[in-house]
Amino acid sequence: MTKLSVLSIGAGAIGTYIGGSLAFHRHKVTFVERPQVAEELRARGLHIEAMNSRGEGSIFIIPPSVVAFADSLDEALAYGPFDFAIFALKSFDTAPFLESLTPNPYPLPSILCLSNGVDNESTLAHALGHNRVIAGTVTSSIGRRAAGDIVLERLRGVGVAAGHPLSKRLVAALDEAGLQAQLFPRAADMKWSKMLTNLLANATSAILDMPPAEIFAHPGLYRLEIAQLREALAVMRAQGIRAVDLPGTPVRLLAFAARYLPLAISRPLLGKAVGGGRGGKMPSFHIDLHSGRGKSEVDYLNGAVLRAGERLDIPTPVNKLLTETLLGLTQGEIPLGAFARQPEKLVSKRK
Repeated sequence: MTKLSVLSIGAGAIGTYIGGSLAFHRHKVTFVERPQVAEELRARGLHIEAMNSRGEGSIFIIPPSVVAFADSLDEALAYGPFDFAIFALKSFDTAPFLESLTPNPYPLPSILCLSNGVDNESTLAHALGHNRVIAGTVTSSIGRRAAGDIVLERLRGVGVAAGHPLSKRLVAALDEAGLQAQLFPRAADMKWSKMLTNLLANATSAILDMPPAEIFAHPGLYRLEIAQLREALAVMRAQGIRAVDLPGTPVRLLAFAARYLPLAISRPLLGKAVGGGRGGKMPSFHIDLHSGRGKSEVDYLNGAVLRAGERLDIPTPVNKLLTETLLGLTQGEIPLGAFARQPEKLVSKRK
């Protein structure tokens, strides 16, 4: 197949995984990063370690001679033209990224948005044009050691929304690069289904400073987890959005379990799935909160459920509780240890 020219906005976990895999398969890839990071990557290139089910690793080195690293978008665009750009920033960085383009927007290529949450695509499309944004998702588990240095902990796959002239070509290129890509006819189904998986034991883990396995082992916290999922499923249903299976991720089974199974049956099933899927890694909300970065994606995940519920007149009290509590902890309005390892304190606040 014809090789693509790709711009990766950042060399974080997903950017390195997608961009590095494409570069390893001889696509032309340019990364834009902060000057200090770009200089480091020019010296050592990219490092991808893929773990198999037995915990054995295969190491892929992408030398700096086969990829380009730029200090700025201005410099990066000089390596173009590009067929598409990989966008996988945290949701709270989407608006600042767009603000950095004003007052004269850069002539960016079409963007494959792999960020979590359900609002990034519309935010990008409003600024750049609806015909220049392609919704995507990554279900593979990726650990980041440093910029350009990642571990593929579990291969599941990549989703790409249909409907854009590039969609099928992107799926073919990503699949050829070993990323197990799949085309989805409805972007909203894909993005909301991914968000369901992101909600599980994420906000509660951060608030309580507890790992997912302990959260699922606590009956009261498990009821809280199922309640947030049921609220999300209710607002999905009201919008005509369906839960769909994602690559390597049986989301329809998750939705069925949350809606219909007795808690005594669903708790050991989902607890095993969530604990096994993460290994020993803490969820992203916990990592962000306890790194002291002062930002959280909770407003773009649980908060998205809350706002959709308000718009549709559907109660979402658990997502409201989790959003407001974690934002309060993140912004210093609530002491960091206020709920630490105190599950009953959080459960008692449920209305």
